Amino acid sequence: MDPLAAGCLARNQWLCGEYLSSRRTDLVDALVQHLELTVVSVLIGLIVSVPLAVTARRAHLSQLLLGASTVIYTVPSIALFSLFIPYTGISAETVVVGLVLYSLTVLVRNVLAGLDAVSSEVKEAARGMGLGPTRLLLTVELPLALPATMAGLRIATVSTVALTTVGGIIGYGGLGNLIFDGLSTQFKAQVLTASLLCVVLAILADVTLQGAQRALTPWQPRGGR
Repeated sequence: MDPLAAGCLARNQWLCGEYLSSRRTDLVDALVQHLELTVVSVLIGLIVSVPLAVTARRAHLSQLLLGASTVIYTVPSIALFSLFIPYTGISAETVVVGLVLYSLTVLVRNVLAGLDAVSSEVKEAARGMGLGPTRLLLTVELPLALPATMAGLRIATVSTVALTTVGGIIGYGGLGNLIFDGLSTQFKAQVLTASLLCVVLAILADVTLQGAQRALTPWQPRGGR
């Protein structure tokens, strides 16, 4: 910290407008990295979870898949990231792989729950109209499973926003980089500002996805989640 800085920076206060103005570039860079890691991880998790859930359901391996994903979620994030360092190195890929695995726990469970919630009467009616297994899945089951899938996507996204900060231990944690650096140097304004931005980012992500969920599922009650 600049020894010539005046005011709240020099006094190392928690709330400091000078920090916002003098470290704006650092904050923007960290926020952009945080967003990139979160979006990439959640998108990969979503792309993988849907076919994985469908395949496991058809092969009657749903419980095995849920059990395996739950075991992964119990592994501490620092330990999980560390396991991949020998293969992916100290890089953003290490963080993304870990975040994708964590997101699968939530996404796979919700996709399976959504598919299981489709009534047998609806599926029989679709088959009676001549729909084969693939068309039934794409035009009936997956659309009706969308509310549960979107609910899982919201949970996975908010969780990923939080877990991304742990990547700060290897320098790829977005706002987590600032939090870890601030804690090591006791830079109060940096710790508080980066933490608050994480909270705001999680709230904005959840509100955005909630709006998308309502737009994509207009048949759902407005008060439903």
